[in-house]
Amino acid sequence: MQTSSCSGNHKCTRRNREKHTKYKSVIVTRRGSPEVLEIIENDLRPPSTGEARIKILATGVCQDDIATRIGNRPFLPKIPFVPGYTILGLVDEIGEGVTNVAAGDRVAALTTFGGYAECIFLGEEQLVHVPTALNPAEAVTLILNYVVAYQVLHRSAQVKPGDKVLIIGASGGVGTAFLQLGKLANLTMYGIASRSKHSALTELGAMLIDYRTQDFVEEVRRAEPNGLDFVFNGMGEEYIERGLAVLRRGGTLVHYGAPQSFSRFVLLLAKFALFNLLPNGKAIKGYGTHRIGNRLLMEDWAILFKLLEEGKIKPIITKKFPILEAAKANELLESGQVIGSIVLLAPELL
Repeated sequence: MQTSSCSGNHKCTRRNREKHTKYKSVIVTRRGSPEVLEIIENDLRPPSTGEARIKILATGVCQDDIATRIGNRPFLPKIPFVPGYTILGLVDEIGEGVTNVAAGDRVAALTTFGGYAECIFLGEEQLVHVPTALNPAEAVTLILNYVVAYQVLHRSAQVKPGDKVLIIGASGGVGTAFLQLGKLANLTMYGIASRSKHSALTELGAMLIDYRTQDFVEEVRRAEPNGLDFVFNGMGEEYIERGLAVLRRGGTLVHYGAPQSFSRFVLLLAKFALFNLLPNGKAIKGYGTHRIGNRLLMEDWAILFKLLEEGKIKPIITKKFPILEAAKANELLESGQVIGSIVLLAPELL
């Protein structure tokens, strides 16, 4: 995606010249199904002061991308917008005053929006250096899915070896990250996932419960009559009360799933505050990546990169699509058939 001149090349056409000054992105044109995603062309401008221009190599597809497209989040971007919560790419050019990165560096960022594109412009303070030995498709899953699981386990819950935990939503990108990181932390794990996904998750070390045919409260109480130390809920608020029911006295539920509207967000905060005042010996915590702070994100990404480099974690990727086929990737994620992550890649990596 370097800007370049075609002068001196007699075969250069206007179309070829424009190729070097344009890039494509996928935008949400209105709220709705994946069909509302459209590909547009943008002018390739120079980066501004303090900014880097990045050629995107990989971006993850997550539930927040779908929720913001549909309109199921309390704080929504204005339409049109480019979804894409995470990116990994190569610095193409830097603006004035940028010292943290240089052209050619491999970097990643938690973007929230903007990842479904061939190019993105980001402030240097957002960027983390990524070891070049890592596979881009695997490494980009660490930027959201694995950092959520790692921080919930080690910063919010501060788990210890032998702790007993329940992962609600164990088969998705964050859920499988929980299973792998929980296994490394020597936890006793229970996970909720549909029966069809159990065989693929068994080796990750959890006792799996089919939420469609089994009552997970009954199953966990039967296995752990004294209760669990932690419950990690990335699904809807409807799981909170039942999750609390399987905790021991002194146990904690950490909720990291976003509510679907502003009113539900307020009600969720009120529920947390009220429950934590009750003398029941149990606690609820909320987690969000943007509450942690940039310094801790950088520290934890470095830890996760090392774990991936050493082969101690191995992201499960169901499917890889070209970046501009984001609509197909969204449709697959919404099907409910995904185990692990879906990743969008630059064409040269497929």
